[in-house]
Amino acid sequence: MDTRTGSSRGLIGQTKSALDTPALLVDLDVMEANIARIVATCRAHGVAWRPHSKAHKTPEIAQMQIAAGAIGVTCAKLGEAEVMAAAGIPDILIANQIVGPIKIARLVQLADHADPIVCVDSVENLIELDAAFTHARRPLRVAIEVNIGMNRAGIAPGTPVVAFAREIASRPGLRFIGVAGWESQATTIADPAEKERTVRDAVAALTASARACVAAGYSVPVVSCGGTGTFPYCAQQPGVTEVQVGGAIFSDMHYRTHYHVDFAHALTVLTTVTSRPTATRIVIDAGKKEMSGDAAMPAPRGLPAISAMKLSAEHTKIELAQPSAAPRIGDKIELIVGYSDTTVHLHEEIVGVRGGRVEAVWRVAGRGKMK
Repeated sequence: MDTRTGSSRGLIGQTKSALDTPALLVDLDVMEANIARIVATCRAHGVAWRPHSKAHKTPEIAQMQIAAGAIGVTCAKLGEAEVMAAAGIPDILIANQIVGPIKIARLVQLADHADPIVCVDSVENLIELDAAFTHARRPLRVAIEVNIGMNRAGIAPGTPVVAFAREIASRPGLRFIGVAGWESQATTIADPAEKERTVRDAVAALTASARACVAAGYSVPVVSCGGTGTFPYCAQQPGVTEVQVGGAIFSDMHYRTHYHVDFAHALTVLTTVTSRPTATRIVIDAGKKEMSGDAAMPAPRGLPAISAMKLSAEHTKIELAQPSAAPRIGDKIELIVGYSDTTVHLHEEIVGVRGGRVEAVWRVAGRGKMK
């Protein structure tokens, strides 16, 4: 541990128990196996993998994914895309609308050293993007966001998509690249057959929209959808060119419990027992500021049966079902992350562990990049 910076880089090669806590850990063997499984499934179905980076926010992990076979990355925010581009990753889908003069000026700068794709769903946004990119080095690649059941952003599938493609094609600063959608309504379905049907029906609306654009004379090289909660079904649909599966590389209690995916857990938070007021109560040095419990509660490893658990700001209180002398004050407890998307951004670094030893330490460079 570098006591001046708080970084764990000085502990590379040592056992994870040497780490100061709380520490965010990723088991490299498990993460690499999860990555390999996604790549193999995508290749088997002839689709590309453009993983969402909003969970890990870390260029080194994105580069590992690309080295394994990913074509680029998906980002939720422009700030995340800037981080990835600065790390030398040019092919970036921003799965969001970039609106207003401040962000569009930044997007123009981003396009000077990357080749982003931006999602669009309004003529107003097309007008401002076109004005900014008409005299740029090259047109901005845009994908139409199609509402295929999530009912958040996006335009209706079918004829409205073709009409919107026409609007894009009429603007010299823009290049129509394809369509994107998210079949999120299928994520929580437990029955595999029902989930597959729901994914199939939703994605069919997206691919039909793409075919309608082709019939109208437009090239549609990108048909992008999918996430961890709909994998592998999203990759199996005819007409899809890429999927955005991201959180599966870590997996977490939310994905396993609520989305019914079976990827192994790779992401944990290492904590220290700071108090044992009773034989059934354990207090650790991590709470809501270190690990979220919004989508699912973290799950401690290696403890006897638990009767209750509560996160406060800087502590977590764990109540055991039966009295136990262990763990003792100063012992380390590792907890499977509740939801990676709302945990990683709480930490300055991710510690990569293999066989119980620290192998890598990565700065979470996208932390705080919400603009």
